Amino acid sequence: MLEQIVFTLTAFIFFIYILCFKLIKKNDTTYLTILALQAIGIFINFMSINSNMLNSTSWQVAKLIFCIILPIVVFILERKKINISESLNLFMVHMYVWIEKPKKAKKILTNLVNKYPNSYRGHKCLAHIYENEGGMRKAIDEYVQVLNIKKNDYDSYYKISKLLNDLGKQDEAAEMLITLIKNRPMDEASNMLAQIYLDKKEFKQAIEIYTNSLKNNPNNFEIYYKLGICYSMINDFDVARKCFQKTLEINNSIYLAYYRLGQIALLYRDFDVAEENFSKSTCNEKEARSYFELAKIHAMKNQKEKAILDATKAIKVDSEYYEIIKNEPVLFPIKQAIEKPKNTTKPEYKETEQEKEIDEYLRDTYNLTRLLNGKDNIPKHKRA
Repeated sequence: MLEQIVFTLTAFIFFIYILCFKLIKKNDTTYLTILALQAIGIFINFMSINSNMLNSTSWQVAKLIFCIILPIVVFILERKKINISESLNLFMVHMYVWIEKPKKAKKILTNLVNKYPNSYRGHKCLAHIYENEGGMRKAIDEYVQVLNIKKNDYDSYYKISKLLNDLGKQDEAAEMLITLIKNRPMDEASNMLAQIYLDKKEFKQAIEIYTNSLKNNPNNFEIYYKLGICYSMINDFDVARKCFQKTLEINNSIYLAYYRLGQIALLYRDFDVAEENFSKSTCNEKEARSYFELAKIHAMKNQKEKAILDATKAIKVDSEYYEIIKNEPVLFPIKQAIEKPKNTTKPEYKETEQEKEIDEYLRDTYNLTRLLNGKDNIPKHKRA
């Protein structure tokens, strides 16, 4: 009997503690859930005292958990500066996100950060939701709040930089990335900063970033390929060639690296090497421009049948090359043999603006040097 009295008194004390010092003092209705569970535990205790109902072991365990263990856990966690209300709200948020109800999740988070402005997890979770919805400016605002709470959250630095870059604010993104890299080197941050420099045509700065990245990623073929582009754009073609070769040493399936090597070989009037690399860059007969370059080389070598075959393959992949081929002076000797395509065809991949830019630059550089030299210097024994 004494045991029942002590238990009941303790249960009521804990109930009053949660009611007065949590629900009322904090003005936080989240604690109603805990109070409801305590009330269930007190009801089970009352029924077990006054009747034989709810007197089984399972009900007694539930009574102990709801009346005693639950409030003790709340007390201990909050003594350790763990906000129970925040945790319960975030649990509900994750549930709503899981069942694909982001509006309800967002509403809970908005109320949470309004009540607890220093809720690190609340602001960060809200930023993720805004980001997933495409609300980039709102996401940035929330990530800024995250950094105000936790200065060394470098992941949020990166997120803000990425969002700023997506919004076209490259200068602001670059400033944040520079700060981030100084404090915590991140491959993703370095790659983004280098790409920003590439987009702004600040190739020397991009080279510096990529070169530093190689210290931690010596076998990253993508970095070597990007370096090849950068060195090409500053006319250091010898170093660019070495970068593209290194790309292929690491990963010999990068057909664009073969194509760039072919373009550089043309600059040096090394047509045999150019032919070899363009042939390797045809990418399972899906690369129209490689066939176009091969057609020109074979035409200059007076290998008309090969030139016609290459030109036909280029048009088969991309029908737009029909007009390009018809207007290319080098291919005038074979243009009568080129048939107009019956159907419109397009390449299976979409070329990036950066690839278009480097492709055009190397082609224009070749055409310029070709005009300056007055001829292509094909060895005499290979001409007709």
